[in-house]
Amino acid sequence: MPPTPATPAQPPAAPVTVTVPFRAGREGYASYRIPALVTTAKGTLLAFCEGRVDSGKDWGHIDIVLKRSTDGGRTWGPLQVAADNGANLAGNPAPVVLHTGRILLVHVRSSAAASEDLILTGKVSDADGRRVWVQHSDDDGLTWSAPRDITAQVKQPGWRWYATTPGHGIQLTGGRIVVPGNHTVPPAPGGTGAEPQYNCGHCLLSDDLGETWYLGYLDQNTDGYINVNETMAAELPDGRVYFNARNDSRSPGNRADAHSTDGGRTLVLPFRPQAGLAAPVCQGSVLQLRNPDVLLYAGPALTDARALMTVRASHDDGTTWSPVFTADGLPAAYSDLTRADQRTVGLLYETGDFGAYERIAFRRVPVTRLTG
Repeated sequence: MPPTPATPAQPPAAPVTVTVPFRAGREGYASYRIPALVTTAKGTLLAFCEGRVDSGKDWGHIDIVLKRSTDGGRTWGPLQVAADNGANLAGNPAPVVLHTGRILLVHVRSSAAASEDLILTGKVSDADGRRVWVQHSDDDGLTWSAPRDITAQVKQPGWRWYATTPGHGIQLTGGRIVVPGNHTVPPAPGGTGAEPQYNCGHCLLSDDLGETWYLGYLDQNTDGYINVNETMAAELPDGRVYFNARNDSRSPGNRADAHSTDGGRTLVLPFRPQAGLAAPVCQGSVLQLRNPDVLLYAGPALTDARALMTVRASHDDGTTWSPVFTADGLPAAYSDLTRADQRTVGLLYETGDFGAYERIAFRRVPVTRLTG
């Protein structure tokens, strides 16, 4: 009998680099928006976003939903509701992982009927408008505490619109918690009420692990040149805090940034244009890597459309930037970054084949691709 041929060796399975934890129209929600991503002290990935029940609108019945991954984002557990406000809105998730292992979830709540236009024109009561809440998990994101209203500590009277980040907040090496935010102030007395509303920047700070909160810097530029919106923060190797923001204004480019040397209490200089980051008007995310020390930025790279999700790197604390990784050429919008493990950065971002909001994808990116 002829010898039985040896079974050819099978090539190793390709590594799982892209998964889709959230897909529009599935698991009870018409749309998923506004991703946020953290790695817990135990190494679990927590992917948060807004689950919009009825449509893709920014107001209405919206929950903060969550999926967990214990294998680096290769697979995801079942959908959880981390925060809900009944049939109203709970959104803008800003999770923070503490050195104790506790995970905070700072977010905003409002009435389902409180659209941005109604809030900006002062037609929504304080009770129905944007309010700030926090809750926590002590079991790696499996369950969450009852929420606490911290609005009186971090929102000044008269502010109308209010939003946290969106994306993850940070705990500094010294223990302080920093969660960026933005707000609008009402028109000056004697106006018509139809004056333009400019986004202004601030941050929420806590020095006691989230028990109490207070406001840090205020960047209230209302001349239309810098319009600070949707800010994220990173602690630089020298201890400074770097803030990078969407800029909906007439200054060069659509990004702005600033630094703080006192843990977010004040800014060295007000936000200024960061024209080195080509981007559309859209949220972007930042992450400071250690070993090696590289500051990363993720966001769409086209200037006139939300598409081409690209990670850029800075070796000079945000002064200059270079592209180091492009996910693909598809539509793309909001994002968040985390250090998934020693070899991998996780990128959670909105994307789709025909529009940027068809799904929220997760991508594993080798650190070596981002740092050289």
